[in-house]
Amino acid sequence: MTQRVTVAFGDGIGPEIMTAALSVLDAAGADLRYDVTDIGERVYNAGHTSGIAPESWDSLRRNGVFLKAPITTAQGGGFKSLNVTIRKTVGLYANVRPCTAYAPFVRTRHPGMDVVIVRENEEDLYAGIEHRQTTEVYQCLKIVSRPGCERIVRYAFEYARANGRRKVSCFTKDNIMKLTDGLFHQVFNEIGAEYPDIEKDHWIIDIGAARLADTPEMFDVIVTPNLYGDIISDVAAQIAGSVGMGGSANIGGTIAMFEAVHGSAPDLAGKGVANPSGLLLSAVMMLNHLGRGEVAERIHNAWLATLEDGIHTPDVYDPAISRERVGTDGFAQAVIARLGRRPERLTPVSYAGAAPLRLEPAEAARRPAASKTTVGVDLFVEFRDGSPDTLAARLQSVEDNRLKLKMVTNRGVKVWPDGAPETLLTDHWRCRFMNGGGPVTVQEIAALQLRAAEAGIAFIKTEHLCDFDGQPGYSLGQGQ
Repeated sequence: MTQRVTVAFGDGIGPEIMTAALSVLDAAGADLRYDVTDIGERVYNAGHTSGIAPESWDSLRRNGVFLKAPITTAQGGGFKSLNVTIRKTVGLYANVRPCTAYAPFVRTRHPGMDVVIVRENEEDLYAGIEHRQTTEVYQCLKIVSRPGCERIVRYAFEYARANGRRKVSCFTKDNIMKLTDGLFHQVFNEIGAEYPDIEKDHWIIDIGAARLADTPEMFDVIVTPNLYGDIISDVAAQIAGSVGMGGSANIGGTIAMFEAVHGSAPDLAGKGVANPSGLLLSAVMMLNHLGRGEVAERIHNAWLATLEDGIHTPDVYDPAISRERVGTDGFAQAVIARLGRRPERLTPVSYAGAAPLRLEPAEAARRPAASKTTVGVDLFVEFRDGSPDTLAARLQSVEDNRLKLKMVTNRGVKVWPDGAPETLLTDHWRCRFMNGGGPVTVQEIAALQLRAAEAGIAFIKTEHLCDFDGQPGYSLGQGQ
């Protein structure tokens, strides 16, 4: 049965590599019908700041599958990342990025590398909530939710089990970001306990990334928050052989998007030299997702046979290894010529009965609301006209019996009381008022804001300090 797929040719090298990939799909008998939609730079320039026109959403929802070439985001502060917009709008919460070495036919220091990175795709710093708050300070909010963590962590374990993977590793930075990354690690431990058949471990992102670059054979499946996953998946693809060979899937409950991990490379556009492998391997993932494992297997094995035969694009061409240097179309034609062949030295793939990438586990029952008590407030203030002691004196003038100034920080470092003279100070201050640990009402916080305004204190925003089930739901300052 013919399957309709939404296709976007993108920008830069996008049209060239998409044409090449589709030629292979058609020659292999994929039996797909393409609904072509325009996205990216031309759409930005037509006035759609998201880079996608309204009618394109209809195509995505109608077909449920999107094969997308890379796009160029228009320059300027008013334009959004199209990739992030699509992922978040239609709930593509899991970004799956396999990174495999193809030694000795593609040069790599890690011939045994075979790692799949499962990246959370909707939250973290990619929530895109940013503010300029003072002359000197900008803020980006890191959003991490328990439902978001549960969904991506469970997906990683389900993916590992369905694909015969032995271990899932979690990468976070919860030694510093104890609440946000701490939640991700906590959920990993909780859900991991439900999978006793799978090994599991946790790494702080910096040493984990170092080990991934040095000894990728230590890892099998890695699950990680959004930003870390974006970075380490490009690193992993490159050390496996070339970022140009990295494919990916973005999986949601009803829609999936498949794309190469690399960008639009406008400097290569029109030269016919770009490697279509990343997009072609993404299309292989798409075929498996659609239940067309036989065609996916046929294409993937022909691609492996092409690498074995030394037919290589410039990004991986090596005179000591390669036999023929070809461009984008030449590589696609070489794959087509090898359809029906299997590699002889590289391990052939087998997708018979392969599990679909859409592994939507049953949603966990919603947890009961925590017992929440407001115990204070952080008042963020813009101040340029004196020392921390000067600011503290002004703030103490608006105290009352319920809300007392406890500390002042600058860029997260406590500067009052007992600050260090060496600390670099900006014009952005966090000023903590508390009631000695007792409850505080919203009305009392509002009254404090009013007194601050009347005193000419330029406060920017407030963050309520709350205990949840008796535990602080806020970062503690030095000395607390």
